[in-house]
Amino acid sequence: MSEIAIVGGGPSGAMCGEQLARAGHKVRIFDEHLAWEKPCGGGLTHKAVECFPFLLENPHAKKLVSAIDLISSNDQRVTLEMTHPIVIYSRTVLNGMLLDRAAEAGCKVHRSHVMGVNTASSKPRYCVEGEWREADFLVLAAGARNHLLPETRPLKRDELEMTQGYFVPQTADAITIKFLPHFEGYLWSFPRSDHLSVGICGRMDSHTSGELKTHLHTFVEKQGIPTEGAHFYSHVLPSPQEHTLSQRSVLGKNWALIGDAAAWVDPLTGEGLFYAMRSGELLGRALAEGCPEKYPARVKAAFTAELEFAARIVRRFYRGSFLGTAVTTRMVQLLRRSSVFRQLMGELFSGTQDYTSLKRRLWGHLGFTVSEFISSVLNLDRPAAAAVSRGGSGD
Repeated sequence: MSEIAIVGGGPSGAMCGEQLARAGHKVRIFDEHLAWEKPCGGGLTHKAVECFPFLLENPHAKKLVSAIDLISSNDQRVTLEMTHPIVIYSRTVLNGMLLDRAAEAGCKVHRSHVMGVNTASSKPRYCVEGEWREADFLVLAAGARNHLLPETRPLKRDELEMTQGYFVPQTADAITIKFLPHFEGYLWSFPRSDHLSVGICGRMDSHTSGELKTHLHTFVEKQGIPTEGAHFYSHVLPSPQEHTLSQRSVLGKNWALIGDAAAWVDPLTGEGLFYAMRSGELLGRALAEGCPEKYPARVKAAFTAELEFAARIVRRFYRGSFLGTAVTTRMVQLLRRSSVFRQLMGELFSGTQDYTSLKRRLWGHLGFTVSEFISSVLNLDRPAAAAVSRGGSGD
């Protein structure tokens, strides 16, 4: 392949373009916004920094945060300290840095809007500024509500979440996460280098825009966060179900989806930046090798098992109960009581502990109450004999 067109200049598109350009391909990236301030926290966990060290080793403005304040739905609080900090960028800065890297590698970056695509022929065509052009391969990285979806279906309401929030010109040293009763999502305050990203996310099929706005205004008022003159935002992000990740097509004969367009987002935490960059990198390498058919298997090996696991437990986590109280409230209570549980959750939040290997660490390290709690949330099978022998220890 000699010419690749990438629709979308966010983290996934920029990372894919950089990989392809470095391999010698002619790459064009099209985005009507380029570097823009997207409504999200902007946090990158340790697994992202391990995979892409340049995220930490650069002169661009960023904030390293090692503490998370968790607030239950009944306002109980606990502070979680992380061994590895979360690196938080303004999305304008992050997107700009990744596009600059792509351009330095040889990509042609265009501030243009792609109006349509056609993949019926052996070579895909795309319409930009009213002109139809041809490429050897088409990469679609234009987000969750992207309508340019050849030979696959758009995401449905039960596979999406809404976000609302403010960019507030003040700073803080810790991330704040607030849970709500019977609410599939959470409120957040992420400190960036020169402002806070304060917002709320909730599943589109379960909550209304008005409901989100009411919760958001209550949160900022209780937290004492001034919003007068702050920029308000709203956006739609993927929140995939298990079947979304296992059944929806992300690759055709001459096209592929990456990032939010492919729904590569953790439905439990909403983390998407790492998966956007990683999917862009994996597709770029597969295309550079002339083997795009390897892309789905490489993504599955890299992270889709994690996302499918999160999709299985997300409803139980946000709406379930344990010993008569909401799971999220019990989590905060147990964090206050158990130093071992705090360490484990700190590693989960910072990205050094994945979901799928959690069971191996669970038994023998945590006491009966905490083990029962995690088993209830994650639907893990607890060995009966082991439960009896370890009952009451370590909590």
